[in-house]
This record gives sequence, C-alpha cells and structure tokens, in this order.
Amino acid sequence: MKHNVMLTVASLLSILLLTLHITDDIVRGISKAGPSNIALAVLVLFLYGTLVLSERRSGYVIMLLVGLFAAGMPVIHMRGTHYGEIAKSTDGFFFAWTLWALGALGGFTFILSARGLWSLRPSQRPVVQQPEHEKGRRTA
Repeated sequence: MKHNVMLTVASLLSILLLTLHITDDIVRGISKAGPSNIALAVLVLFLYGTLVLSERRSGYVIMLLVGLFAAGMPVIHMRGTHYGEIAKSTDGFFFAWTLWALGALGGFTFILSARGLWSLRPSQRPVVQQPEHEKGRRTA
C-alpha cells in the first residue's frame, strides 16, 4: 500500500474516532455543546487538509495535528479522576475502546505525516563543480 494512501486512511479514521469520542464526551456532560463551538471549524480544516491537501506540506502539517490530537486524547482522559467511573458505566466499553483506538491510530498518523514531511525536505546532495580546465567545454 502506498504511503500517502495509508496516511489518508489513517487520518480519516482518526478524524472519525475523534468525532465519535467528542460526541460521547458531550453526551456524558464532559464537554459542553455550545452554539459557538469552534470544534466544527477545526473538523472542517482537518478534513480539508486530509482530502484536498494530502500530498502538500500544509496537508502533512494538518494531518500531523490530527495525529497529535488523536494520540493526545487518551493521555488527557486517562489522567482524569473520573476515568475509572466512566469506564465502569453504561457504554464505558465504547468510551475506553475509542481512547485506545485513538491513541494507536493517532500515533500511526503522526508518524506517517512526519515521514511525509521529512520526504519533502530539500535533498542534501553535494553540488559537483566542474574542474577549472573543463569549464566552457562542451561535452558530446
């Protein structure tokens, strides 16, 4: 499978799991669902970066952020004092599973996008100069 295809799929799955997890947070009352929520604008940016800018530097940076957010979600939630209570509650399995899936998939997305950014850097090949006595000569 091509590197960019894997990255696009991993980023899209990360975005899907992020939306499911944020929705679960809202339903449980962990996050607020306000009309001026900026999360929707961020989601649009993540989708645009993943689907339209996928092989550009800006696309790799956006997917790097997707991976970082997804991988950071378990770190944020598992350090909370109510994590154990939520995990034991109704639908706690889904809550815990999405955290584990986000962590793994987010890390994978982060690594693939960092690798994509690394591949875009200018090559470090040394410039070969012609010797003085060959300058101006034409080669056949």
